[in-house]
Amino acid sequence: MTEKMTENANEEIGLGLIFFPAYDWAISPRHPEREERLLYTHDQLREDGVFDHSRIREFRPVPAEAEDAGRAHFFPLGLETVASLPHFIAAGGAIRAGELVAEKKVKKAFALVRPPGHHAGKVVHGGRGFCNINNEAIMVESLRAKYGYRRIAIVDTDCHHGDGSQDVFWYDPDLLFISLHQDGRTLYPGSGAFTELGGPRSWGATVNIPLPPETGDEGFLLSVREIVRPILDEWKPELVVNSAGQDNHFSDPITNMKITARGYAEMSRLIDPDIAVLEGGYAIQGALPYTNLGIILSMAGLDWSGLREPLPPGGAPRTRGEVLDYVKKVAEFIHQSREEPPKEALTGSVLKNGYFVRRKSIPYDSHPADPQTQRNWPSYFTENRTEYLRDCPDCPGVVVFRSSSEVAPEKVFAWLPPNPCEKCREVKEAVDQKGVFPPA
Repeated sequence: MTEKMTENANEEIGLGLIFFPAYDWAISPRHPEREERLLYTHDQLREDGVFDHSRIREFRPVPAEAEDAGRAHFFPLGLETVASLPHFIAAGGAIRAGELVAEKKVKKAFALVRPPGHHAGKVVHGGRGFCNINNEAIMVESLRAKYGYRRIAIVDTDCHHGDGSQDVFWYDPDLLFISLHQDGRTLYPGSGAFTELGGPRSWGATVNIPLPPETGDEGFLLSVREIVRPILDEWKPELVVNSAGQDNHFSDPITNMKITARGYAEMSRLIDPDIAVLEGGYAIQGALPYTNLGIILSMAGLDWSGLREPLPPGGAPRTRGEVLDYVKKVAEFIHQSREEPPKEALTGSVLKNGYFVRRKSIPYDSHPADPQTQRNWPSYFTENRTEYLRDCPDCPGVVVFRSSSEVAPEKVFAWLPPNPCEKCREVKEAVDQKGVFPPA
């Protein structure tokens, strides 16, 4: 792939790597989300001398705590019903990456962990798209709690829309969430239209860039240059996190895109994340060793011009001209819409009795990967949720969630924004202490 790297003892640690392949955990022996996803990559990176370079250092993950998960999620049936030890270690690996950057022990950090997490939303009844808890969301809320960060951006480059991360932060005006993904009309989970731009008080803090199947390097990189990079520059986050899914690769078995390993490296350079967390990517030998290496070299500030991978006949896939024209039109729409007042039809909320009300139905496609936590629940079921955002004149507003499903009776939860007003605190206290909503 590249010539074996050599060490220079005078170089700083530019990149911390946290590896957790979850050796003993898989949804099933032949499932795409299994331990070989990272075992082969780890061996290949060692063979290439990645871990011998003085600018790159490997660190061990520490399991996340229940408190960490509770900052990002609500669990109607308890955290133990949906998360086993590998989920806690994967989330803890992401937290470790964030801590290394926050404490300036490394310039950047990349958590190569599994199971993935970006389909896990605010309220968690079970598994969605191989995800049970959201590694990036848990990391972000941990960094906010421990280090005082406020404005953070997540750029999700997984081929599947990061619907769980979008759900967690939909009402948060201080979290910028950007997702580049294959158009939801052609791929799970079916969401992520460019008209999805956030809640009534967080309009423009959600940005979706759905791309047609077979978009190659040119289309992805144009999207980053025309949409992602200008918004990041304008927004000026304190930290940039990359949900680094690698299933956009031309060899991935469950998606339909055409990005190359060099395309991933250049995309990482343009986004310039402080922290990356691995999400999808299921071409275990054909893509992951190359795409991971490209991202690692880019984040470490090293030359990736020697990166080689097996290409299809005819060379690297190209992006069709009509796709490039489409990206330019989407960019124009997004930039214009983010500057306009939010539209109820797009936020999905209707103002009633002092609250913006929004109803959602969320499909689940799996239940706990740990057989000991299963309770003969169905493999497929639906969460029915109603969300209430208080139309508050003094802060972004408390959000109340009413959630139920075939496996869980209705429960009520409340989320407070940063620096909430006293009235919104009272609403949350009533929900937390008495399960009461609306308040008397």
